Amino acid sequence: MKKLTLLLASACMVALLIVPFFLKTYGVHLLTTWLIFIIATMGLNLTTGYAGQKSLGQAAFFGIGAYTVAIFLKLGLSFWLGLPVGALICFFVGVLLGFPALRVQTIYLAFATLGFNTAIWLVMRNEEWLTGGTFGMNNIARPSILDFNLDNNRNFYFLVLFVTIVMALLLWKLIESPWGKSFTALRDNPIRAESLGIHIRKYTLMSFAIGAAYAGVAGGLYACLVQFIDPALFTVGASIMMYLMVVVGGPGYFFGPVLGSAVGVVLPEWLRFAQAWYLFIFGTAVILLMIWLPDGLLSIPERLRSKKLAKEASNARSLKATQTHKSSNQEGGVSL
Repeated sequence: MKKLTLLLASACMVALLIVPFFLKTYGVHLLTTWLIFIIATMGLNLTTGYAGQKSLGQAAFFGIGAYTVAIFLKLGLSFWLGLPVGALICFFVGVLLGFPALRVQTIYLAFATLGFNTAIWLVMRNEEWLTGGTFGMNNIARPSILDFNLDNNRNFYFLVLFVTIVMALLLWKLIESPWGKSFTALRDNPIRAESLGIHIRKYTLMSFAIGAAYAGVAGGLYACLVQFIDPALFTVGASIMMYLMVVVGGPGYFFGPVLGSAVGVVLPEWLRFAQAWYLFIFGTAVILLMIWLPDGLLSIPERLRSKKLAKEASNARSLKATQTHKSSNQEGGVSL
């Protein structure tokens, strides 16, 4: 199974390196947007899918990262300074957001994070001296690497691809480490995890903080991609859409954000042929998916494997029952 996963990942990597050369400007832009949302939803997948904490505030961190980079660039500071600073701000704000998770869970925690997202959005909209308010911030410059021009969409795409790979490798190492096992233990049964010596408080806060930092990195890249940001991009609706991406792809599956972001970013564009009906078609498709595959698209192989094992077990029981019945008949014939 691991060999197959590695093979598929290698094939996808080759495709991501080649495909941009066959796409027009908008196609490259769409592909770059997809990669950025993979980074953001990787963080949310850690918080929600692995640690089991319900969060509807990811767009707020996305916005914090975007505005931090935009403000740094407007002040004449480097993008390479603004991006990590934005991620650090999101990390520490994520720690603060994690405190409600120590007292409330499930739907109550979701409401708490939703309120946080609304509060951050109001700051972005009303503090014009800092964020530009409803007018937003435009002419956001793209970064440069020595003499390498990143104003070109394809060049910027490769920068985002590189950052996505680095962030994915870091997350993979984290999930495979004892920290990752602690996150999943926290999700499955917090009381049992605490009885095993896992520091519930620490891992709950870290799940929010690390997930927020990923959103901050994604937001900083997004600001430079579109070169204009305003509060409308970071509403509660955007957080719900990110949460939906995680759920559709498969919460708790490492590649869930890859598939979920494709459904949330790329699929709506493919459905534009339906014009005014494309949102209805997209929404209906997602609802049906949630009904038939509540664990996401990546749960399909596991479901098929479970059905196969159940069928084999059923056949084995039937065969054993038949053999027992024959043996009973033979014993009955001998006694007669």
